[in-house]
Amino acid sequence: MAEEVKVFGAWGSPFSRRVELALKIKGVKYEYIEEDVYGNKSPLLLKYNPVHKKIPVFLHNGKPIAESLVIVEYIEETWKGNPILPEDPYEKAMARFWAKFVDEKCLPALWTAGFSPENERAKAAEEACECLKTLESALNGKRFFGGDTVGLVDIAANFIGYWLRLIQEATGHDLLSAEKFPALFKWSDEFVSCSVVKDSLPPRDKLLAFFKARFAGAAQTNASN
Repeated sequence: MAEEVKVFGAWGSPFSRRVELALKIKGVKYEYIEEDVYGNKSPLLLKYNPVHKKIPVFLHNGKPIAESLVIVEYIEETWKGNPILPEDPYEKAMARFWAKFVDEKCLPALWTAGFSPENERAKAAEEACECLKTLESALNGKRFFGGDTVGLVDIAANFIGYWLRLIQEATGHDLLSAEKFPALFKWSDEFVSCSVVKDSLPPRDKLLAFFKARFAGAAQTNASN
Protein backbone atom coordinates (compact mmCIF):
# COMPACT_ATOMS: atom_id res chain seq x y z
CA MET A 1 0.00 0.00 0.00
CA ALA A 2 1.34 3.45 -0.97
CA GLU A 3 2.41 5.74 1.84
CA GLU A 4 0.08 8.71 2.36
CA VAL A 5 1.96 12.00 2.70
CA LYS A 6 0.03 15.26 2.37
CA VAL A 7 0.83 18.90 3.11
CA PHE A 8 -1.94 21.46 3.67
CA GLY A 9 -0.38 24.84 3.03
CA ALA A 10 -0.61 28.26 1.42
CA TRP A 11 1.50 29.27 -1.56
CA GLY A 12 3.09 32.32 0.09
CA SER A 13 3.57 30.93 3.59
CA PRO A 14 7.15 30.43 4.78
CA PHE A 15 5.78 27.97 7.34
CA SER A 16 4.25 25.48 4.92
CA ARG A 17 7.26 25.99 2.63
CA ARG A 18 9.46 24.81 5.51
CA VAL A 19 7.63 21.49 5.46
CA GLU A 20 7.93 21.17 1.70
CA LEU A 21 11.66 21.95 1.86
CA ALA A 22 12.24 19.26 4.50
CA LEU A 23 10.38 16.71 2.37
CA LYS A 24 12.38 17.67 -0.72
CA ILE A 25 15.65 17.34 1.19
CA LYS A 26 14.57 13.86 2.26
CA GLY A 27 13.37 12.95 -1.23
CA VAL A 28 9.87 12.14 0.03
CA LYS A 29 7.00 12.39 -2.46
CA TYR A 30 3.91 14.19 -1.18
CA GLU A 31 0.58 15.63 -2.21
CA TYR A 32 0.14 19.37 -1.73
CA ILE A 33 -3.27 20.86 -0.89
CA GLU A 34 -3.58 24.65 -1.21
CA GLU A 35 -5.68 26.31 1.51
CA ASP A 36 -7.47 29.65 1.35
CA VAL A 37 -6.19 30.87 4.71
CA TYR A 38 -7.69 34.36 4.38
CA GLY A 39 -11.18 33.38 3.37
CA ASN A 40 -12.52 29.87 3.28
CA LYS A 41 -10.54 27.29 5.26
CA SER A 42 -11.43 23.77 4.22
CA PRO A 43 -13.31 21.34 6.48
CA LEU A 44 -10.27 19.04 6.27
CA LEU A 45 -7.93 21.71 7.63
CA LEU A 46 -10.30 22.43 10.51
CA LYS A 47 -10.65 18.70 11.14
CA TYR A 48 -6.91 18.01 11.18
CA ASN A 49 -5.91 21.14 13.11
CA PRO A 50 -8.87 21.95 15.38
CA VAL A 51 -6.67 23.67 17.97
CA HIS A 52 -5.03 26.42 15.89
CA LYS A 53 -7.02 26.08 12.64
CA LYS A 54 -3.89 27.13 10.72
CA ILE A 55 -1.54 25.81 8.09
CA PRO A 56 0.67 23.94 7.73
CA VAL A 57 -0.85 20.58 8.52
CA PHE A 58 1.08 17.43 7.70
CA LEU A 59 -0.81 14.20 7.15
CA HIS A 60 1.11 10.91 7.29
CA ASN A 61 -0.90 7.73 6.83
CA GLY A 62 -4.00 9.39 8.29
CA LYS A 63 -2.20 10.96 11.27
CA PRO A 64 -2.23 14.79 11.31
CA ILE A 65 0.56 16.94 12.75
CA ALA A 66 0.54 20.75 13.11
CA GLU A 67 3.18 23.45 13.65
CA SER A 68 5.94 23.68 11.03
CA LEU A 69 9.02 22.99 13.18
CA VAL A 70 7.26 20.09 14.92
CA ILE A 71 6.47 18.68 11.48
CA VAL A 72 10.06 19.14 10.28
CA GLU A 73 11.36 17.21 13.30
CA TYR A 74 8.80 14.46 12.66
CA ILE A 75 10.01 14.24 9.05
CA GLU A 76 13.60 14.04 10.32
CA GLU A 77 12.78 11.15 12.65
CA THR A 78 10.63 9.27 10.13
CA TRP A 79 12.91 9.42 7.08
CA LYS A 80 16.53 8.95 8.10
CA GLY A 81 18.37 9.83 4.87
CA ASN A 82 19.86 13.30 4.30
CA PRO A 83 19.78 14.37 7.96
CA ILE A 84 18.46 17.81 8.87
CA LEU A 85 19.71 17.70 12.47
CA PRO A 86 23.28 16.85 13.57
CA GLU A 87 23.97 13.58 15.37
CA ASP A 88 25.85 15.14 18.26
CA PRO A 89 23.41 15.79 21.17
CA TYR A 90 24.87 19.21 21.98
CA GLU A 91 24.86 20.36 18.34
CA LYS A 92 21.31 19.06 18.00
CA ALA A 93 20.22 21.05 21.06
CA MET A 94 21.90 24.18 19.67
CA ALA A 95 20.09 23.78 16.34
CA ARG A 96 16.77 23.55 18.17
CA PHE A 97 17.69 26.59 20.26
CA TRP A 98 18.40 28.74 17.19
CA ALA A 99 15.33 27.50 15.33
CA LYS A 100 13.24 28.53 18.32
CA PHE A 101 15.05 31.90 18.43
CA VAL A 102 14.09 32.51 14.80
CA ASP A 103 10.43 31.72 15.47
CA GLU A 104 10.00 33.49 18.79
CA LYS A 105 12.31 36.52 18.40
CA CYS A 106 13.34 37.18 14.81
CA LEU A 107 10.13 36.69 12.85
CA PRO A 108 7.83 38.83 15.07
CA ALA A 109 10.45 41.61 15.18
CA LEU A 110 11.03 41.57 11.42
CA TRP A 111 7.33 41.55 10.58
CA THR A 112 6.69 44.46 12.97
CA ALA A 113 9.60 46.42 11.49
CA GLY A 114 8.31 45.87 7.97
CA PHE A 115 4.70 46.86 8.52
CA SER A 116 4.58 49.10 11.60
CA PRO A 117 3.37 52.75 11.45
CA GLU A 118 6.01 55.35 10.58
CA ASN A 119 6.23 56.68 14.14
CA GLU A 120 6.99 53.21 15.52
CA ARG A 121 9.31 52.02 12.75
CA ALA A 122 12.68 53.21 14.08
CA LYS A 123 12.29 51.34 17.37
CA ALA A 124 10.94 48.25 15.59
CA ALA A 125 13.83 48.30 13.09
CA GLU A 126 16.35 48.60 15.92
CA GLU A 127 14.90 45.53 17.64
CA ALA A 128 14.82 43.60 14.36
CA CYS A 129 18.47 44.43 13.64
CA GLU A 130 19.48 43.24 17.11
CA CYS A 131 17.81 39.90 16.33
CA LEU A 132 19.59 39.65 12.97
CA LYS A 133 22.93 40.48 14.63
CA THR A 134 22.40 37.72 17.21
CA LEU A 135 21.35 35.22 14.56
CA GLU A 136 24.34 36.09 12.37
CA SER A 137 26.66 35.10 15.22
CA ALA A 138 25.33 31.54 15.00
CA LEU A 139 26.73 31.16 11.47
CA ASN A 140 30.26 31.40 12.86
CA GLY A 141 31.94 31.26 9.45
CA LYS A 142 29.84 28.38 8.11
CA ARG A 143 28.17 28.27 4.69
CA PHE A 144 24.86 27.27 6.23
CA PHE A 145 23.69 27.15 9.84
CA GLY A 146 23.76 23.37 9.37
CA GLY A 147 27.39 23.47 8.17
CA ASP A 148 27.96 22.46 4.54
CA THR A 149 24.33 21.50 3.99
CA VAL A 150 20.93 23.01 4.75
CA GLY A 151 19.73 22.00 8.21
CA LEU A 152 16.98 22.77 10.73
CA VAL A 153 18.02 26.37 11.42
CA ASP A 154 18.31 27.16 7.71
CA ILE A 155 14.82 25.76 7.16
CA ALA A 156 13.49 27.76 10.12
CA ALA A 157 15.16 30.93 8.77
CA ASN A 158 13.72 30.57 5.25
CA PHE A 159 11.70 33.77 5.82
CA ILE A 160 14.93 35.71 6.39
CA GLY A 161 16.63 34.10 3.40
CA TYR A 162 13.89 34.87 0.87
CA TRP A 163 10.75 36.61 2.13
CA LEU A 164 12.53 39.39 4.02
CA ARG A 165 14.37 40.76 1.00
CA LEU A 166 11.13 40.89 -0.98
CA ILE A 167 9.44 42.75 1.90
CA GLN A 168 12.36 45.19 1.85
CA GLU A 169 11.88 45.71 -1.88
CA ALA A 170 8.15 46.23 -1.42
CA THR A 171 8.44 48.64 1.51
CA GLY A 172 11.75 50.39 0.86
CA HIS A 173 12.90 49.58 4.40
CA ASP A 174 16.40 48.13 4.53
CA LEU A 175 17.06 45.70 7.39
CA LEU A 176 19.17 42.91 5.92
CA SER A 177 22.02 44.20 3.74
CA ALA A 178 25.58 43.21 2.82
CA GLU A 179 26.85 46.29 4.67
CA LYS A 180 25.00 45.65 7.95
CA PHE A 181 25.15 41.88 8.08
CA PRO A 182 27.69 40.54 5.56
CA ALA A 183 27.71 36.93 6.78
CA LEU A 184 23.92 36.68 7.02
CA PHE A 185 23.46 38.38 3.65
CA LYS A 186 25.91 35.95 2.05
CA TRP A 187 24.04 33.06 3.70
CA SER A 188 20.75 34.29 2.23
CA ASP A 189 22.32 34.29 -1.26
CA GLU A 190 23.71 30.78 -0.73
CA PHE A 191 20.38 29.57 0.67
CA VAL A 192 18.16 30.72 -2.20
CA SER A 193 20.73 29.52 -4.77
CA CYS A 194 20.62 25.98 -3.39
CA SER A 195 18.71 23.84 -5.93
CA VAL A 196 16.54 22.03 -3.37
CA VAL A 197 15.60 25.37 -1.79
CA LYS A 198 14.73 26.95 -5.15
CA ASP A 199 12.17 24.21 -5.71
CA SER A 200 10.40 25.06 -2.45
CA LEU A 201 10.09 28.85 -2.84
CA PRO A 202 7.00 30.76 -4.05
CA PRO A 203 7.20 32.73 -7.33
CA ARG A 204 9.15 35.93 -6.78
CA ASP A 205 6.91 38.28 -8.80
CA LYS A 206 3.71 36.95 -7.24
CA LEU A 207 5.06 37.26 -3.69
CA LEU A 208 6.46 40.74 -4.33
CA ALA A 209 3.09 41.91 -5.66
CA PHE A 210 1.40 40.45 -2.57
CA PHE A 211 3.71 42.36 -0.23
CA LYS A 212 3.34 45.62 -2.17
CA ALA A 213 -0.44 45.34 -1.84
CA ARG A 214 -0.11 44.42 1.83
CA PHE A 215 2.17 47.38 2.53
CA ALA A 216 -0.12 49.80 0.67
CA GLY A 217 -3.09 48.52 2.69
CA ALA A 218 -1.17 48.84 5.97
CA ALA A 219 -0.06 52.37 5.11
CA GLN A 220 -3.62 53.38 4.30
CA THR A 221 -4.89 51.89 7.56
CA ASN A 222 -2.16 53.62 9.60
CA ALA A 223 -2.88 56.96 7.90
CA SER A 224 -6.57 56.80 8.76
CA ASN A 225 -5.98 55.94 12.43
